Amino acid sequence: MIRIIRADERHYTNLGWLKAWWLFSFSSYYDPNNIQFGNLRIFNHDHIEPQCGFPTHPHKNMEIVTLVHKGDITHHDNMNNKTVISTNQVHSLSAGTGVRHSEINFSEKPVQYFQIWLYPNKHNLEPTTEIKKTRSRNWLNNIYPIASGQGFDEAVHINADATIYRCDLEPDKTLFYDLYDKRRIFIYNISGMFNVNDSVIKTNDQARIELENQLLIKSIKKSSFILVDLPSEFGWGYSDKVLKGVNMQNTKK
Repeated sequence: MIRIIRADERHYTNLGWLKAWWLFSFSSYYDPNNIQFGNLRIFNHDHIEPQCGFPTHPHKNMEIVTLVHKGDITHHDNMNNKTVISTNQVHSLSAGTGVRHSEINFSEKPVQYFQIWLYPNKHNLEPTTEIKKTRSRNWLNNIYPIASGQGFDEAVHINADATIYRCDLEPDKTLFYDLYDKRRIFIYNISGMFNVNDSVIKTNDQARIELENQLLIKSIKKSSFILVDLPSEFGWGYSDKVLKGVNMQNTKK
């Protein structure tokens, strides 16, 4: 099952200094039918003007991945980390028991980046950060891991059962992606156009995919996208005890 959400269906916020597309409920945007997808809670596509940004604010028990697409953003936290995240760098912040940080564009040019939040495997871990430089040649015609809790050495570590991939596809290229254990997939198309199992995904569209065995990804135009591999929600729900139910007539004296 593939659900395509078109670019014009994204929630758009313009605060002057910040222009943002929020793909899930966030801040003042609330949609009870669009809270999360598996353990993927937030996917924001942000543009921040020069000398502007988010002042110091808190996070707790969330895995936060920042991928800069164009420009530079400075992360400064209360663990004495001050890091400039530049184009094609990926930064992970495991908020754990709690962390405070700011994100400021100190440069003279706008910055465009993607921020992805995932629920962690365990709560109240010690907060950590990590940054790695990635190279676009690594993901040319290749689905390449950039952040993962599944043991990819080339990716920054996150404490979540998920992997975030990048891929640039040249025209008329085809890739296959297997969904082991019926996992679910989230795709955000940064630019271009391609097919996923015959569903057309255009620039800034997203796909939410589940109950598929394999993805056939074929570019129509030169394309660039982010793919997030997530656990299925099989097993979420009520315990066996609750599923036995209760008959109130039998409880009457």
